[in-house]
Amino acid sequence: MITSLANQKVKYVAQLRKKPALRRQEGVFLTEGVKMFLEAPEKMLEEVYVSEDVWKNGGMHSALWEKAYGKLERCGFETVSGEAFAKMSDTQSPQGILCIVRQQTYRLEDMIGKRERPFFLILENLQDPGNLGTILRTGEGAGVSGIIMDSDTVDIYNPKTVRATMGSIYRVPFLYTGHLHGAIRQMQGQGIKVYAAHLEGEQCYDECDYCRPTAFLIGNEGNGLTRETAGLADAYIRIPMAGQLESLNAAVAAALLLYAVEGQRRAALR
Repeated sequence: MITSLANQKVKYVAQLRKKPALRRQEGVFLTEGVKMFLEAPEKMLEEVYVSEDVWKNGGMHSALWEKAYGKLERCGFETVSGEAFAKMSDTQSPQGILCIVRQQTYRLEDMIGKRERPFFLILENLQDPGNLGTILRTGEGAGVSGIIMDSDTVDIYNPKTVRATMGSIYRVPFLYTGHLHGAIRQMQGQGIKVYAAHLEGEQCYDECDYCRPTAFLIGNEGNGLTRETAGLADAYIRIPMAGQLESLNAAVAAALLLYAVEGQRRAALR
């Protein structure tokens, strides 16, 4: 069992939690909680740590822990003292299990070609980790083909983002690009119509035909899309708002657009 705060593994995990550059260099990220452990593909698990407090005090008797027991035996794990686990954890009330997980790599070409009628979210300079995680989770629910982000968007492996995905980070394809405009043009070249949610949009978001290949541009929480990126869109659409609002939370706007596509495509199958 690991007990020392000076243990190299404890220090390594604490550094991974804090440093995006180290996560990129090592090609790994951290997940916490029993659900995130259960949903992680075994081939992606690098290391698993379980808190001594949880292990000794009945954590294994809960329904989720009972499910986790067999997987822990297969994957192997190390127990960690409560004090050391607190140093490794990013949460105020840790659930007692933490994993180092191998990052996945996706290519835009593969995402586009995987489905006959793909649809995407394209994110520019999103900064809130919770928003990004919620968008990924909602995207999975709506059947999104992938999420494309510019290099200024918050790190998807930020522990707060990972928690907010509720496991979708393991399953939804995504990529960062330093050439967002090139990626948009590449998608358009493959027949994908790109919409920008914009105050100047003349057509309401639920009046368009999304049964064809589709992508939506979502901009920064405070400033929206840059003029240059918005200018690449094939069409501007608007989300109607009463009162004095000018915009919605980025994750809320993304959810409305995602489920507009999901609803249309489901209706078309009836």
